[in-house]
Amino acid sequence: MNCFEDNRSKLKRVEISDTREDIMEKCIYNLILAIGDDPDRPGLVKTPNRVRRMYDEIFEGMNYTNKELADMFDVCFDEDVSDDLVTVTNIPIFSTCEHHLATMYSMRVHVGYIPNGKVIGLSKIARVADMVSKRLQLQERIGSDIADVLERILDTEDIIVVIEGEHACMTMRGIKKPGTVTRTATLRGSFKNDSDLRKEFYSLIRN
Repeated sequence: MNCFEDNRSKLKRVEISDTREDIMEKCIYNLILAIGDDPDRPGLVKTPNRVRRMYDEIFEGMNYTNKELADMFDVCFDEDVSDDLVTVTNIPIFSTCEHHLATMYSMRVHVGYIPNGKVIGLSKIARVADMVSKRLQLQERIGSDIADVLERILDTEDIIVVIEGEHACMTMRGIKKPGTVTRTATLRGSFKNDSDLRKEFYSLIRN
């Protein structure tokens, strides 16, 4: 039975002088209390601190703008490969839906671009995908953010980002349909208008 009403006196007050860490831990403590559990019992007494440290990790991308990420991962090499299609596929990420603070999981990112005189270190594409996903996000915006960062680094609009994944807000609550996969595609430059180029990319990621 939810005993919140009997324990309101245990609510922790957030003060203007509190540190960011204090505020997060007090809010998590109060949330546990409001759910109806006892945040002072042995199994939960350290949970506010653990959750706060977890949030610092899984929301690391909140600390940077797309421009700052582009500056951070701008490791390019000058190459005369302007007619080539570069693809990096099956980059695993996770993220957090901004509507329910629920996890987006089993996510895979597929990226393609046409170089404009330079190519990026391949590991940096995975790092960009990882960092922009560590924000309160929508799947559609993750693709847009990845494309935006890569466009800044590569000086090309010819970028495609395809993402597929499952959303806990659909599998754990609401309609409750495990296995439902959401797929999104962000198309820029030549990928918007050239259907043959898109087909080539999709063929590569299927294989």
